[in-house]
Amino acid sequence: MSGIRDYAIVTSAYWGFTLTDGALRMLVLLHFHTLGYTPFQLATLFVLYEVMGMVTNLLGGWLGARHGLKLTLHLGLSLQVIALLTLSMLDPAWPLAWSVAYVLVVQGVSGVAKDLTKMSSKSAIKLVVPEGAHSTLFKWVALLTGSKNALKGVGFFLGGLLLSTLGFVHGLWAMALCLVLVLLASVSLLPRDMGKTKTKTKASDLFSKSRAINLLSMARVFLFGARDVWFVVGLPVFLTEILGWSFASVGAFLALWIIGYGFVQGAAPVILKNSRDGQSGEIKAAQLWIFILTGVTAMVAAAIQAGYEPAWTLVIGLGVFGLCFAVNSAVHSYLILAFAKTDDVAQSVGFYYSANAAGRLAGTLLSGIAYQWQGLVGCLGAAVVMLMLAGIFTVLLGAARRDLPDNAPAA
Repeated sequence: MSGIRDYAIVTSAYWGFTLTDGALRMLVLLHFHTLGYTPFQLATLFVLYEVMGMVTNLLGGWLGARHGLKLTLHLGLSLQVIALLTLSMLDPAWPLAWSVAYVLVVQGVSGVAKDLTKMSSKSAIKLVVPEGAHSTLFKWVALLTGSKNALKGVGFFLGGLLLSTLGFVHGLWAMALCLVLVLLASVSLLPRDMGKTKTKTKASDLFSKSRAINLLSMARVFLFGARDVWFVVGLPVFLTEILGWSFASVGAFLALWIIGYGFVQGAAPVILKNSRDGQSGEIKAAQLWIFILTGVTAMVAAAIQAGYEPAWTLVIGLGVFGLCFAVNSAVHSYLILAFAKTDDVAQSVGFYYSANAAGRLAGTLLSGIAYQWQGLVGCLGAAVVMLMLAGIFTVLLGAARRDLPDNAPAA
């Protein structure tokens, strides 16, 4: 029962963090859009957030393996509390350049917090599931990942609700207080040495030596880059500037999309059949779904370019894209744990999510550039190219898995 209890504690901590992360992102994006920032300038506000994610996952995985996941989880929660309280001290009277720099740095701290918390939570699942229980591992990974994304959508709603009821400063204080309570509960309940490796870790262990993990990580770079290249900046700006949607409508639409996306992720083990070895069938599923996603994205771009009614094209197209992307993401999140060895799971997961952050960074920057160049169709075109690259690395993954005896069977 301790495994289930630890899973519940880790999941609850991740849920609490995710709510604040979703609320913060929507507040920052819409606030600076009202100040007249261009799409590329909006994208730069999140650059440090993603850059710090790359560094944090690498160092955080090494730190978690050396000192335990409890330390990295609690460090992530603590940094988010600091970020929320620091942001509440933003003075409206400051010059705009100062305000932007201030928010950029706070976003960087929040990026460190997010990736420490995510790496710790995802790695912990490998430790609380019995070895060889592939089906259980897939279900628990899908549940954590899906619920996180659903709650991130709720966080968009929460940000608007707190802003309208408590105001900017008091809303941030309320979120910080809730996270402190989550932190205190986690400190008292989780085992001290959870995730600590039995062997001495070296600086060279920051990078994966597994070809399968490296290929999966490269596929992850382009998969998430393809999502963020049109979702982060291009889509919200298109909905407000071209379609004339209100900020509330944009926030509600994106929130509902992420909530639905999270539910599909949670249901991925039902949609996909679990293979006996825990890897072969899942790799084939990843290969199939990445090419389905590529085709869907290309069709949405073609429909908008052809002049079909853009609102309905995006609502329907984004719904199908979300379903396909959610299945891809869920399979990826499972496979990294299936490939990772139990004793160095934190390092493997940290390396993998560093690649994830690299993809998000590239997608975020390209989103602003592509939108200013060719509008939303340009963003979607860039997404198609990135998905094709993700497909190539996913195809190579099957052979890499068979060639490496240390990755088969899955633990």
